[in-house]
Amino acid sequence: MTGKKKSAQASVEAMYRVFTVPEAPESTLSRIDQNISGNLAGFLQEHIVAVERDLSEVEKNFADSAIPEKPIFVSEQAQFLLDKLVANSVHTASPSFIGHMTSALPYFMLPLSKIMIALNQNLVKTETSKAFTPMERQVLGMIHRLVYQQDSAYYRKWMHDPRHALGAMCSGGTVANLTALWVARNRAFPAEGSFRGLHQEGLFRALKYYGHEGAAILVSRRGHYSLRKAADVLGLGRDSLIPVDTDDDNRIQIDALRDKCLDLQRQKVKIMAICGIAGTTETGSVDPLDAMADVAREFGAHFHVDAAWGGPTLFSRQHAHLMRGIDKADSVTFDAHKQLYVPMGVGLVVFRDPTMASAVEHHAQYIIRKGSRDLGSTTLEGSRPGMAMLIHSGLKILAREGYEILINQGIEKARTFAEMITGHPDFELVTSPELNILTYRYCPARVQQALAAADSLQAERINMSLNRVTKYIQKTQRERGKAFVSRTRLEPARYSHFPCIVFRVVLANPLTTKEILDDILTEQKELAGEPGLKDEMDILYQHADAVLGGPVARRA
Repeated sequence: MTGKKKSAQASVEAMYRVFTVPEAPESTLSRIDQNISGNLAGFLQEHIVAVERDLSEVEKNFADSAIPEKPIFVSEQAQFLLDKLVANSVHTASPSFIGHMTSALPYFMLPLSKIMIALNQNLVKTETSKAFTPMERQVLGMIHRLVYQQDSAYYRKWMHDPRHALGAMCSGGTVANLTALWVARNRAFPAEGSFRGLHQEGLFRALKYYGHEGAAILVSRRGHYSLRKAADVLGLGRDSLIPVDTDDDNRIQIDALRDKCLDLQRQKVKIMAICGIAGTTETGSVDPLDAMADVAREFGAHFHVDAAWGGPTLFSRQHAHLMRGIDKADSVTFDAHKQLYVPMGVGLVVFRDPTMASAVEHHAQYIIRKGSRDLGSTTLEGSRPGMAMLIHSGLKILAREGYEILINQGIEKARTFAEMITGHPDFELVTSPELNILTYRYCPARVQQALAAADSLQAERINMSLNRVTKYIQKTQRERGKAFVSRTRLEPARYSHFPCIVFRVVLANPLTTKEILDDILTEQKELAGEPGLKDEMDILYQHADAVLGGPVARRA
């Protein structure tokens, strides 16, 4: 026995086997598959390392740029992925991972995803998707009905009409927003007289023909960064995304919006689109959509609502009123991999008028022909997986009542956590939850007293120190691996709009409990008392003492 390691071989027979013969039941890959299928939560808990590892160390596992000449065994690669990739991934399904818009998934999404991958359909064309195309049309129709509430006869007429589309399936909210604004741009500069339309002749000729000095998209200062990308990609330039001031509750100010529109009009700038937000990324705030729709109508602008986060609130009879006015939008974005609880990588946009999508219609003789039922004719992306199957499954298995429960619980949990924060003397609630997102920070009782009495310069010094404290606590808590909250920067009106770093919490995971939330606050309080933060805490209290008139006993 030489003990020589058996090596994989590249051959015609080996390639055929890789495509046709599954791994043996006792192989590494098969065991991983069985573990995931039998106990997903346990698999993730066991194999993902909770303690943060420096990314530079992780990069060493992926440092070789050469493609191997010789193959390796599937089980060898599976073990590598387990040890080097899975172990250093993020446990987004953990009930204590409450910092981002990612949650646990319903158990059925995993086996159904296998079916989707095995079929490997391409939704650009019915020739490569067949039944997946009408399913995708149905999903778009179901979400369209959730938003616009048309009757059954409407959907019998439009849902499967090969000449029209109720929306577009996309890889996420970014592409969905881009698609909506692509439609808005082309519709803003249609063919007329000698002009063949922006889609044919371009933005420069469109502006010249219609006598405009530019085109603009308006959105609140809390607008998602994907809208800046859209302005860039669409040729308008990032400066053409015009930010509008928000009120103390992080909602767009209608008077400021109208003033901006009037100003742009005077400058001969075409108001191409106005974007409302139904659930801002940072605070979960919902713009006054009803009033925004009126302004959009007044200035002849396309009204788009980015409901990537908050759209599923429409499932809740208790909270759907928060979305009032969304049915007046020309287009609405949903992110299915957020509160529709579908795996990462799918969003969609729906259009109020089924004829709108024709503004971006395109054809190719070899694949997307006029009159076909292909949805690829009105999508930015060409080849797309059949992710609509997973949305369809969620809508059927969870149904309206199931999603309603999930939405209601998330909002209720956020309100409970807000009460826990306001009831704790050493924490400050910065933004109350309108949906299920809130922000707060560690701010000892005496510091809160000082802030209430401080002048603007004193408050600025205290907030600068609190920013460093917040950053330390958030970073350290993440590194310890017990829990995760994110951080962002807001400009609260109560502090004269000084930039304040705050903890940001998203409560969409149904497995997150009140006890877990209590543990998170307890750990943050303990981190504030650690030696690594002592100097900064001393500085913070010195600033507070300067306002309140001398030191007092403050910490155990």
